[in-house]
Amino acid sequence: MTKYTGEKMEEDTSEEKKTIASRGVPSSESLYLPPHYSEELRNFQDKEENPTRNTWKLDEIMNFVFSKKYQTKYYETALAFMKMMEEKTVLDGSGIADFVANNNISKATFYNRVLPRLKRIGMIKIERDTIIALESKRKFRPMRISLSKTFGNYLTKIGDSWLAVIDDARTRKRE
Repeated sequence: MTKYTGEKMEEDTSEEKKTIASRGVPSSESLYLPPHYSEELRNFQDKEENPTRNTWKLDEIMNFVFSKKYQTKYYETALAFMKMMEEKTVLDGSGIADFVANNNISKATFYNRVLPRLKRIGMIKIERDTIIALESKRKFRPMRISLSKTFGNYLTKIGDSWLAVIDDARTRKRE
């Protein structure tokens, strides 16, 4: 706090408050959630807030991970990769390299941005096998990627927990 003492301005350090600057949630750790009434989303509930039976397609789901609106290149790359994963369910290192080369995708974009986020949020599982070559005794760890249910389980747990909170609150209010 600065105060005027008659002749000059002086810093008053007696009551300084120390706070941590908030920089928000890092983009690598966030999902894109447009407003529930947005034109971007197909209806998922009726007027009584009951879920509808229609499901979102892969392109609609990927929009929550990489926003089509704000991260177009990542969205397109992730969507193409997940469509391929949907067909094959498991890929080895050479299959991944072929995907990157055949789709003219930047290795940096794929390996540093897209793949880590898909893994972090639980859409894919990355496993590595340690293999030791007999002739050279050199170790190498080939990558194997498979689809994972963790993303769905994670969001289902959040959703079910929220519904339980609402049901408990409404039950207590009635009593």
